[in-house]
Amino acid sequence: MYKVLLTLSIPIMINSIIQTLYNLADGIWVSKISSVHFAATSFVWPINFLFVALGIGLSVAGTSLLSQLLGADKYKEARKYSSQLMAASLILSIVFTLLGVILSPYIIKLMGGEGYFANLANTYLRISFLDLPFMFLFFNINSMMNAQGNTVTPTILSAISALINVVLDPVLIFTFNMGIAGAAWATVISRIVLTLSGFIIVFKEGNNLKPDFRGFKADKNILQEIVRVGLPASIGQAGASTGFMFLNGFIVSYGTATLAAFGMVNRITSLVMQPAMGVGAALTAVVGQNLGAGRLDRATESFIKSSKIALFIGVIGGVIIFIFNKPIVNFFIQSKDEPEVIIQSINYMKYVAFSMPLMGMFSVFQGIFQGSGNTKYSMYMEIGRLWAVRLPMILIFKNYTAFGPTGIWFSMSVSNLIVCIYGLFVYKTIGWKRKRLSEE
Repeated sequence: MYKVLLTLSIPIMINSIIQTLYNLADGIWVSKISSVHFAATSFVWPINFLFVALGIGLSVAGTSLLSQLLGADKYKEARKYSSQLMAASLILSIVFTLLGVILSPYIIKLMGGEGYFANLANTYLRISFLDLPFMFLFFNINSMMNAQGNTVTPTILSAISALINVVLDPVLIFTFNMGIAGAAWATVISRIVLTLSGFIIVFKEGNNLKPDFRGFKADKNILQEIVRVGLPASIGQAGASTGFMFLNGFIVSYGTATLAAFGMVNRITSLVMQPAMGVGAALTAVVGQNLGAGRLDRATESFIKSSKIALFIGVIGGVIIFIFNKPIVNFFIQSKDEPEVIIQSINYMKYVAFSMPLMGMFSVFQGIFQGSGNTKYSMYMEIGRLWAVRLPMILIFKNYTAFGPTGIWFSMSVSNLIVCIYGLFVYKTIGWKRKRLSEE
């Protein structure tokens, strides 16, 4: 089982790290202009992610349902699901792109963005919305490949795309003097290349999940099943991104230095935790296939061994971040125009280091709940972490203590502990395994 999990998860880990490098590359190059420019990219991330949430839900549904169908040797039905999934993704992503471009300045204003800072944020966000159709479609492509156990190909495609982004960033930002808009356009162009390359692969004859749109008609039953599995994951992601929008609204009240520190450290920890997140993503496919084949024992074994791997990664990541916090921050914060950004980033990293193992377990709980089709529990974890724990704690620290930004850093770490306790409670007591098998 360790071999199975690592074989599947290592390419996903690399792929996830590459995806994170999109934002990191933008952040590093933009931070060379000023910390305000970097803070603007961090400020609008939750807004863009709110629209991406449904695409992630469709991706979760795709991996879960397709892997279970393949595990039960229902190839013809699986191909129907892949066609319906891709059509729904394309239509929804176009609608979201239009809404995002129109609503962008109003949302930024509601979050507290003003003046020059708001103009920078709006420029970056509006361009970023243009890559939604390509991002949604690649989510589908990724689900099809992961469900078949092919995690290497998406990694190779993502690596090429990330390389294009890294090369284009300085060219568009500085050579063509496009500033923050250049960073956004670099990401859009690289994602277009990524998705077109993926199309070439999934539409080949050898693909067991090759979509077929000849005489295509929407299938109500299939779409309902996709919604049943995918909607809770989408709601969870949307609830989390909405929570981060409110969170950024609170954080910006402490100043752009605090916001820049918050955004930078979150990107660093996201990069460090990608291996654990890769294990969780691989677990989704492993659990789905084994439940589809009626192998409950293998599904349970995969969870236990994934937990051990994720905890090990979390401990190592936490130690690295705690010991080397200063050089790491100095590398990623290229502009030294605000020393306060460096000070607050180092302080935040010390707090977050202790919750790294918990972040790994969070990904594993997400993997087993999504793989078994019980996505409502992953939804509760996503939403609960922010709305039930993190935001109330931050409000209490802000209004009733003199902790300042430290209250934010402490709340971030404690919320990871509480939500993992909830995940363990669900796993041990509610019986997700028996419920899913009885539905089958």
